[in-house]
Amino acid sequence: MYAISLGDDGAELRPLEPWHAEEFLAHLDRGRDFIQQFIPFGAKTTDVASAREQLQRYADMRAADTGSLHGLWLNGKLVGGVLFLNFDAESGNCEVGCWLEPAGAGRGLVTRAMRVLIDFAVEQRGIHRIEWVAASGNEPSLNVARRLGMTRDGVRREAHPHRGVRHDLEVWSVLAPEWREARAGGAHNDH
Repeated sequence: MYAISLGDDGAELRPLEPWHAEEFLAHLDRGRDFIQQFIPFGAKTTDVASAREQLQRYADMRAADTGSLHGLWLNGKLVGGVLFLNFDAESGNCEVGCWLEPAGAGRGLVTRAMRVLIDFAVEQRGIHRIEWVAASGNEPSLNVARRLGMTRDGVRREAHPHRGVRHDLEVWSVLAPEWREARAGGAHNDH
């Protein structure tokens, strides 16, 4: 369909769709423990049918204009992804998120891909507020929010029960005028 190059290291952002179910399942199996340290993403995806079902839910969200899922490929191999959650063009708000298997970590892939998503949300869809929510212990995720120039709005204390522990969730955001100003000034670093 289409692929957006994220640099000269073989990284691409592409749609992640139901027909990718086998590849998506293999990716989740490679990175399951790493991915699920702080989020349950893919926890119920244990076979090709459930992988297809999860991808179809996001395809339905894209069709309803309420969210979308995008894969990150590195040298032709799916290693993670970024997504829009709670996408509400009418109110001008959305949430973004990500996940990676170990092979994709530490390369700046999420930061680079998220710039593409946020540029699209702000410039093409008129989104005013982009929100990032991550567990307080998830330093790599919080570092992406920082690199994107987001502001820490606050902490939802013990709001996220995961693997028998209640995690604090940090809420970060960037507003469209802030995003445009930072992009114009070249204030974002890749890594």
